[in-house]
Amino acid sequence: MCICVDCRWVDQCQAYHAVERQHGVPHLSGEPAFVPQQPQIHVQVIDLPQGQVGVEWDVRACGSFAADPGRWLRLCPEQALPT
Repeated sequence: MCICVDCRWVDQCQAYHAVERQHGVPHLSGEPAFVPQQPQIHVQVIDLPQGQVGVEWDVRACGSFAADPGRWLRLCPEQALPT
C-alpha cells in the first residue's frame, strides 16, 4: 500500500499526484505545490483476468514522509481507502 495515505502532505504532493494519474482516479489537488524529497515509487505488474495485465503504483518510501495516520480518510470520508 502507498504510504501517502498516512502522510501530512498527501493532498499537496506532486509524487502522490503522479500515482493518482497512473491509477486514473480523481486528484486530491489539481496543482499540488509540494515537491517531496526522494520518493521511491514501487511499480508492480500484475496479472488480471482474461489474460490482461495491470500496473500498480505505490510510494513505498519518501524522505519527506510526515506521519499523519488517517489523513487521506479524513480528506475523503465517503470513499474507500485506495489499495
